[in-house]
Amino acid sequence: MAEKTVYLDHAATTPLKKEVLDEMMPFLTINYGNPSSVYSAGRTSKNAIEDARERVAKAINANINEIFFTSGGTESDNWAIRGAAYANKDKGKHIITSLIEHHAVLNTCRQLEKEGFEVTYLAPDEFGIIHEKLVEDAIRKDTILISIMFANNEIGTIQPIEGIGKIAKEKGIIFHTDAVQAIGNIPVDIKELYVDLLSISGHKFYGPKGVGVLYVKKGTKLQNYILGGAQERNKRAGTENVAGIAGIGKAIELASERLEDYEKHTRMLRDKTIEYIINNIPYVKLNGTIEKRLPGNVNIAFQFIEAESAIIMLDCKGIAASSGSACASGSLDPSHVLLAIGLPHEIAHGSLRFSFGEENTVEDIDWFLGVLKEVMIKLRTMSPLYNSLMKNQ
Repeated sequence: MAEKTVYLDHAATTPLKKEVLDEMMPFLTINYGNPSSVYSAGRTSKNAIEDARERVAKAINANINEIFFTSGGTESDNWAIRGAAYANKDKGKHIITSLIEHHAVLNTCRQLEKEGFEVTYLAPDEFGIIHEKLVEDAIRKDTILISIMFANNEIGTIQPIEGIGKIAKEKGIIFHTDAVQAIGNIPVDIKELYVDLLSISGHKFYGPKGVGVLYVKKGTKLQNYILGGAQERNKRAGTENVAGIAGIGKAIELASERLEDYEKHTRMLRDKTIEYIINNIPYVKLNGTIEKRLPGNVNIAFQFIEAESAIIMLDCKGIAASSGSACASGSLDPSHVLLAIGLPHEIAHGSLRFSFGEENTVEDIDWFLGVLKEVMIKLRTMSPLYNSLMKNQ
């Protein structure tokens, strides 16, 4: 039995807040009407959906009729990219994205390549930044879509979305950003970003799993992704997840209200962690940049260890951490993000991600850092490469 438990994987998912659950519960129990029904029970559900739509729109400074509910970030990414590609294929078949996107974007683009589209995958610099000039230089006459993530889920790098958006707007190209890691962690204002499509996932900011949002700027040409009934103004068929939608509406409202304090708190824990590791554990490297980084993200390459072994040992001590994207767990391949920023395979395999949330305390982090140092010492004593290095010093 672990001495205590400390959850440090908020980039993978966050716990559901009690206020959010309270908002959801009536629609899981007594208010079970189908929102497409015209009688009072149906109208109650429909009103809950529209209330949530208003909350989401307010949180990102969008118009209500630009908010569409989905099953999560993956569906939102798929819909944005496939929907924009096929709706605008008469103008061209060229898409621009980056090598460090979430697999929901990368695999969608790879599928589109099999269907006759051409995709340019931009490489980041050593800190994980996709520079505006790189995007601009990749644009062709037949470019119809640019998709660059707002903030990276593994190394926390925040991209120059406003600048890329300006370029896309000037060229008349649709611009999509996967903002799944940004919402709830940093300010996101649609009116300042020149974004046409933006993906959101509820469980990244203390909301429920299985519900997300696609922001679609008015006038953006987008093909429907799920066919069937007339839900979501004839754009996204299927009986709505009323409880989940009510939950994401409450969660994003709460996230907006506490954003400044949350950002300050998680940044403090982030900086404390980075400083300790750099100063107390040798042979380490911070992945990504410190200046343009999500406040609660730490990604460190530890030489002479395997990340999987470290995660298991930390778990035995009650600490939940990860080696990168939760959607890539189970893969033996090193992170595509870390390889894209130039890390060799052996260093990428030894990288760990710690991501903080509001329930983490300074005491938690002090304890965790002590455990982490012990784990690294133990793992390195089992490393032939490390032992050889020590003998030759």
